[in-house]
Amino acid sequence: MTKHASPLRIALVCNTAWAIYTYRRGLLRMLTARGAQVTVIAPRDRTFEPLEAMGCRCVELPVASKGTDPRQDLKTLMALYREYRATRPHLVFHYTIKPNIYGSVAAKLAGVPSIAVTTGLGYTFIQKSRAAQIAKRLYRFAFRFPREVWFLNQDDHRAFVDEKLLAHPDRARLLHGEGVDLDDFAFVPLPAREDFVFILIGRLLWDKGVAEYVDAARSLKARYPHARFQLLGPVGVDNPSAISRTDVEAWTRENVVEYLGEAHDVRPLIAAADCVVLPSYREGVPRTLMEASAMGRPIVATDVPGCREVVEHGVTGLLCEVKSASSLASQLERMLTLSPAERAAMAQRGREKVAREFDEKQVVERYKGTIHAITGISL
Repeated sequence: MTKHASPLRIALVCNTAWAIYTYRRGLLRMLTARGAQVTVIAPRDRTFEPLEAMGCRCVELPVASKGTDPRQDLKTLMALYREYRATRPHLVFHYTIKPNIYGSVAAKLAGVPSIAVTTGLGYTFIQKSRAAQIAKRLYRFAFRFPREVWFLNQDDHRAFVDEKLLAHPDRARLLHGEGVDLDDFAFVPLPAREDFVFILIGRLLWDKGVAEYVDAARSLKARYPHARFQLLGPVGVDNPSAISRTDVEAWTRENVVEYLGEAHDVRPLIAAADCVVLPSYREGVPRTLMEASAMGRPIVATDVPGCREVVEHGVTGLLCEVKSASSLASQLERMLTLSPAERAAMAQRGREKVAREFDEKQVVERYKGTIHAITGISL
């Protein structure tokens, strides 16, 4: 970092500390190594400890992910405003819907520059509910304030332009996914064995296409007894689309899927699988698919924004129709019946695509350039 009166102060705000720790570790490592003071502002979870061990300061944030109670949201806004007034960060990055909206307003009120990173549009653009309409109005208001608004894919950017949610369309930037550490997620050859293992990794939400995955598993298991269908990720999370533990227990009792719980490190489970599945309704650019491709796992995903950024149909994986268990089942069957050589070629092409387009190093460089442009401080 160039000489400056005080160290560079950067804040990252998200609805889970886990997401900051999991998806932006390369950025955090670069910032702390260059002497920046990094503050992570999020609801407290088990990742506060490893974040603090990396040299970050962690601040607990009240956020109600579910619902639109104005009192709860005002509490979020005021907590951020007080934090920004007290610590005067040089730049704040906001991630996920509530930090994007209330954080952008709080930063404006506190006179602090901010960037909004839309990590995926989620229920706001999937559902036609009253809450979704309110969210769009709030986006329209709040997104007047950030210096830049980053989108992870073209479709999300287009959706905001079409709905006229950007007061300053010239401030929109495309960040091609948040990148993956190619050394951490090294290529592993596909396993040679009798069983064929599919795995769906992510928070267990209906919006992730879990119901379609279970239905497809049910229809395929009768014909392909060697096929196994795994689910990995937190259940009953704080999200309007959350799946309950009761549902998951019913599926495991029925022997349709194996529930693996949560994992601190997904790599052994990706390595043990033959194919990674994500039948999501909409994504930013899904980290699990980048990680799976980096490790040389063919993918079956839905032909929706975010997924089609990572998966090239017939090249690195297969795409199916959204919200269609039968379309998903036919693509899973196609994957099952490919020859080992065809799957291995797919795996190799997936690794090459991720190395070409989603290397985390490129993303970190992008952050560095932006921080310098806005703060005048070089890293």
